[in-house]
Amino acid sequence: MLQLRPNCEWCDADLPPGSVDARICSFECTWCADCIDGPDSPLAGVCPNCGGNVVPRPVRPEGLLASAPPSSERVINARGPAGV
Repeated sequence: MLQLRPNCEWCDADLPPGSVDARICSFECTWCADCIDGPDSPLAGVCPNCGGNVVPRPVRPEGLLASAPPSSERVINARGPAGV
């Protein structure tokens, strides 16, 4: 089951479970749309952790969040502006 991490690892923007702006790689590294594929994206569509591609994160239906809660652990990439 996906962890649904609560933030962008690059800029630390909040990404709630229903966010359509969340992006993930195959290792569930989590990024916001602006950081990964925006017009001025610092990451240019590539996960800086594994070098893999990044896709939109699925949205977990709200009715299932109680039985399958998202992660509350915030992860910050040390190379990004939020990791300084």
